[in-house]
Amino acid sequence: MMISTKGRYALRLMIDIAEQGEDARVPLREVAERQGISIKYLEQLAGSLVRAGLLKSTRGARGGYVLTRSSDEMTAGDVLRAAEGSCAPVACLEDDFGVCPRRSECNTIAFWEGLDKTIENYVDGVTLGDLVKKPGCVA
Repeated sequence: MMISTKGRYALRLMIDIAEQGEDARVPLREVAERQGISIKYLEQLAGSLVRAGLLKSTRGARGGYVLTRSSDEMTAGDVLRAAEGSCAPVACLEDDFGVCPRRSECNTIAFWEGLDKTIENYVDGVTLGDLVKKPGCVA
């Protein structure tokens, strides 16, 4: 499985906002400057994260983006699924794929399901709070 730029940048966006404090309203312009990501790209990512219920947007002079819940209650998996759509390692495990006609005779399905479970457990076991507190040190 390969996480795209969309997933990586969405995680950086969310960590950046979390680092500013739980109630801070963070303008994307500031995130763009700190992270070296174009504001247009951040606007697209923020839209997906708002639709997923992970961010809330406020307009106006004191506007910006704020996390909808504590960084300790939001997982890397939440962010990656909002940005990527799925963390499944193969298409046949994705919800929109449908039922594979070879599923009952597939010798590898149990392997892919095990890998998917391992990935999901890992990304759901790491919170934004973990990433803010110990960057680069998550096991």
